[in-house]
Amino acid sequence: MANVNESLKKLLELDGAMCAAVVDATSGMMLGSAGSGVDMELAAAGNTEVVRAKLKTMKSLGLNDRIEDILITLGKQYHIIRLVASKPGLFIYFVLDKSKSNLASARRACADIEADVS
Repeated sequence: MANVNESLKKLLELDGAMCAAVVDATSGMMLGSAGSGVDMELAAAGNTEVVRAKLKTMKSLGLNDRIEDILITLGKQYHIIRLVASKPGLFIYFVLDKSKSNLASARRACADIEADVS
């Protein structure tokens, strides 16, 4: 696995980037984080529940597919949760200032970082 903190710092180079983390969804613990603006410990735990709920719902619906990312759009922020396909149980959590960021670029950057984390 590439250096997690170095990979996360790459995400913070994007316009509007605030903070990012790699999270273990089995425990809710962060494996690394960068940036500021959100309590990342609390966000990691809370978004672990989001990931678990969506996976459970997909299983209940019999969906034979995988989650690439989950987008939460707030009034002032985007929150992207990108599951790491090659490492089940890990996800990237990325927070951006909505007024300063490009959502397509941010999603693409998360996909690139996913490859680094793999």
